[in-house]
Order: sequence, then structure tokens, then C-alpha cells
Amino acid sequence: MEGGCYAKLIDLAREKEPDIWWAVMHRAPPEEHGAIVENAMVYPDGRFDFSDRRLTENSRASYPFVKNAKVEGLGGHPRAILFLTADANGVLPPIAVLTPQQAMLWFLMGYTSKVAGTETGVVEPVSTFSRFFGAPFMPRLPGVYAGMLGEFLDRYGARVYLVNTGWSGGPYGEGSRIDIRLTRAMVRAAISGVLEEVELREDKRFHLLVPRHCPGVPARVLWPRDTWRDKRACDRRAEALAQEFACQFEAAFSGQDIPPEVAAQCPGR
Repeated sequence: MEGGCYAKLIDLAREKEPDIWWAVMHRAPPEEHGAIVENAMVYPDGRFDFSDRRLTENSRASYPFVKNAKVEGLGGHPRAILFLTADANGVLPPIAVLTPQQAMLWFLMGYTSKVAGTETGVVEPVSTFSRFFGAPFMPRLPGVYAGMLGEFLDRYGARVYLVNTGWSGGPYGEGSRIDIRLTRAMVRAAISGVLEEVELREDKRFHLLVPRHCPGVPARVLWPRDTWRDKRACDRRAEALAQEFACQFEAAFSGQDIPPEVAAQCPGR
């Protein structure tokens, strides 16, 4: 069904994800409801237990409609563009402001993490890079798409933000997932333009500009190292991830027509 789908129903709660919860769980006759749930625990009386992860965390739902949807699927040119990642290492900031060159680099890399329970054989976090966040659907050379992004950013003046919904205070298995309510507060601040006015702090390892303040978000959450008890372990994990970026960039884009000012924004370089 093209109306909508939601992966990872694990721990779905009305308080945190009210629209998704309603799309999946509202009461209606089956022929009117239309939602399909898979890989989730359901009891004989029809109750779901979305916290049961004994078999898999990768439960899913499909639904024909959701509240607050823009049905026509059209809009104007955006003022804010969000790149979404889920860093299982716990070392990327939950939100960062990207310059056009940084935006082109992170668009090229398309970084996120695979974690246990999402794919067969994945038992530890694995970094994965999918150029332009959708490599199979991008048949032309990398420089073409990076250049198009840069052109449109310049033409329309949109700001780009890297939004990390992964782990804080430690890697997967040690830290905790960034609370979706904090992520929403950061997204609201980005879309409203608030983050255009705040002071930024540079993460020199990852070449990211991190807000020092964001309404509704504790300052320590914005700087990942401040959430770790073992600062040295954080530094080692961050450096290892930066080197993964450098190796991936060399393997995927060496000899490609990537502007040097964009290549210079790659972590580990």
C-alpha cells in the first residue's frame, strides 16, 4: 500500500508517536481500517505487545491513511532540508548545521547504522553508506547529484541540517536512543529558523557545526562527548567512525569529479 508504512514498531507508544499509533491502532471495522502489522507480538484476544522483542525488533505496519498527511504530496521549495541518520556509535550530534559543502559531502556518504534485529546476521552495529541516501535509484555519476544539490541550495537559500536519531551516552547496547521528543524539538527549531540564530560549536573531527543551545533540549545532549562517562572511550569510538568515513570515501569516490572543497569535509581526512 502506498499510503504509508512504518518500520520498527518496537515500543510504539501513543505518547511519543500519536499519529502513527492512531493509524495502526484506532478502532474501525476491518474493511475500513486497512492497517497491516507484521513481526509483532499479538495475543489471542487481539492485544498487541509492541515491547516484545524476543523474536525481532523489526516489526512493521502499513496503513492506508494517517492524520496530518499532506494528501496531494506537493509543496514549495524548502527553507530547511533534513538529512536523517541513526548513529549506533553514539558519537554524532543529534543535530548539526551543514554548510553547502558539508551538505554535499554528507549527501554523498549517506551514512547510517544497521543494528541487531533489523537484518539477518547483524548482531553488532554496522556502519553502512548509501550514497544520496538511496544509491540503487541514482544511476548517474556521484558528482552529478552532489552538484545538483549544491546548485539548488545556492539558488533557493535552503539550510541543511543533519539529524541523528541514534544513540547517546554510549554506543548501541550501552547508551540509550535519543528521545524522539527531543528530536522533535530540534526539528521544530530547525524548521522555524531558530537554529539560524544560535551560536555554533565546531566538531573538527566530523566537520560539523553543532548548536550550543536549542529550545527544549538539554545543552549536554547536543554535544555527544558530554553524555559519555568514559570520555576516552568516546574519543576512540569517534576516531574509528571517522576513519570508516575516510576509507569509504577513498573506495567510492577516488578519481571521481568531487570538488576538493567538498572532499575536505569528509571525516577522517
